Amino acid sequence: MQLSFFDEFSLNRIVNVASVPHRSPFRYPGGKTWLVPHVRKWIASLHRKPREFIEPFAGGGIISLTVAFEGLADRVTMVELDNQVAAVWKAVLGRENRWLASKILDFDLTMDNVQKELSRTKISMRKKAFITILRNRINHGGILAPGSGFIKNGENGKGIKSRWYPATLNKRITDIDQIKEKITFIEGDALPILQKNAEKANAVFFIDPPYTAAGKKAGTRLYSVNELDHEELFRITETLSGDFLMTYDNADGVRKLAERHGFDTEIVPMKNTHNAKMTELLIGRNLEWVRTCREDCHVSLSQQQ
Repeated sequence: MQLSFFDEFSLNRIVNVASVPHRSPFRYPGGKTWLVPHVRKWIASLHRKPREFIEPFAGGGIISLTVAFEGLADRVTMVELDNQVAAVWKAVLGRENRWLASKILDFDLTMDNVQKELSRTKISMRKKAFITILRNRINHGGILAPGSGFIKNGENGKGIKSRWYPATLNKRITDIDQIKEKITFIEGDALPILQKNAEKANAVFFIDPPYTAAGKKAGTRLYSVNELDHEELFRITETLSGDFLMTYDNADGVRKLAERHGFDTEIVPMKNTHNAKMTELLIGRNLEWVRTCREDCHVSLSQQQ
């Protein structure tokens, strides 16, 4: 079912929602801070509070973190295949939380020190976590994929220091330390984990795969791990006993794929980091809750960093 709930008037009224807490230490390309109000409304529309919230493509983790901090589910399971991103979550959600937070706070961000860190070859998991955060914060657009370069001019000519907020990052990481017992992290492939949990009727799934379906190439450019059998993902999703919410590029091929599997779709507006108006596609079994959503669900991506 394809409805056009957000008309041109709605697209022109996308507003910033300052009340959305910025929980993640990542400046993640394709991050979903703008979607937080929608996720709150989705979970509120369910008959009961989920026992488990599963995010098989965790990435920057803002949705999982929001669910954990706000108690929207009893447990949260985050899954990520990219070993760089996984190292960060292992550190943040494990024993190296305080070390990583302190390392970021104490690091003297100069080009010489950056080059020294990036030239290391044999590194521990916690060092990999730090280097990943460092690269994420100094690379253009936060992109970790091979070929990404450093920020050149940045804010007010600050260059690589433009997105390096050590006190803020320290606080975000130590705040997560307070709720990490609610979160299980798995470094692994999303599809087998979805299959393993398909019969859990008391779980819900937030599925935000790399956008490489229907000939799209954004995911290939943005993420180190980007290969995905989208047809298989939709097939597995159809078998889930619990409810799900999926996000994708608003593309004809994706909408047709959703229709073949009997899923409901809804176009939602957002703004990217360049303040350009865009739309993305929500996919689920029944998105009636989206169609009752008004301005409280609008948020600009430009505020998420």
